[in-house]
Amino acid sequence: MEFTFYYYTPSGAAGGIFVVLFGLSTLLHFYQLIRTRTWFMIPFAIGGILETIGYIGRVLSTQEAPDFTKGPYIMQSALILIAPAFLAASVYMTLGRIIMMLQAERYSVIPLRFLTKIFVAGDVLSFLMQASGAGLMVSSDDPSTGEHIIIGGLFVQIAFFGFFVITAIAFEIRMARNKGATSPELTSIWRRHMIALYITSVFILIRSIIRVVEYLQGYDGYMMKHEAFIYIFDALLMWVAMLTLNYVHPSEVQCLLGRADKYFEYFVRAKKFVPSATVEMAVEQV
Repeated sequence: MEFTFYYYTPSGAAGGIFVVLFGLSTLLHFYQLIRTRTWFMIPFAIGGILETIGYIGRVLSTQEAPDFTKGPYIMQSALILIAPAFLAASVYMTLGRIIMMLQAERYSVIPLRFLTKIFVAGDVLSFLMQASGAGLMVSSDDPSTGEHIIIGGLFVQIAFFGFFVITAIAFEIRMARNKGATSPELTSIWRRHMIALYITSVFILIRSIIRVVEYLQGYDGYMMKHEAFIYIFDALLMWVAMLTLNYVHPSEVQCLLGRADKYFEYFVRAKKFVPSATVEMAVEQV
């Protein structure tokens, strides 16, 4: 059976809009992480680059219609598929740093020295499976083999991300039970960053579940034949996830760990970190 690149002509306008949106968010992430030395956000910014290039691929495909070629299709199909794995890596590392900042490892379901390693290892496995599956899907005579590998990779991503969300919620519940663990000022800081993690995590999780449904239907299924799904349940969700951590940037956590002296709030507002006595005391006493 001959592989069909698209069952429609990709929208150049929609692709161009998301090239701009992802490009601007990615540039801001690089600016934020360099200014504040929040190096664990590098994978997140790389994910933004992949999203941007992926939608450039869709724009290029628009210009080729109806005689689509393999290059732009592979560019958009593979990069948009694997980009969230890079976003997830930084999300995992952010939780570890929040727990470290609060010196609250005893409230974590997983010991801190294993927490990031376990989730990032799952993320790498998911990435490798999805990338290899995407390659097989367009290069093999039987695209179903690639589909099955991609589905397996997405299930791995969902399993690890679901466990991550449970781990984060369990940590927050345990912290909440110990009401005197942190000062009100520090509590508002770490809970703000936890909320940002939840928003980002839920969007990545929803996106992964939708992509599983898409691939379970097959490359000639209903969702593959309707372009709206990739923009509503992938592009939009991933852009909002990126925007969330532009707005509530983890650089403040770096400052409380003593690894930076500046942090960002409200997208582009860089502030010099001057901890209050109550915050310093709370971190020491947790």
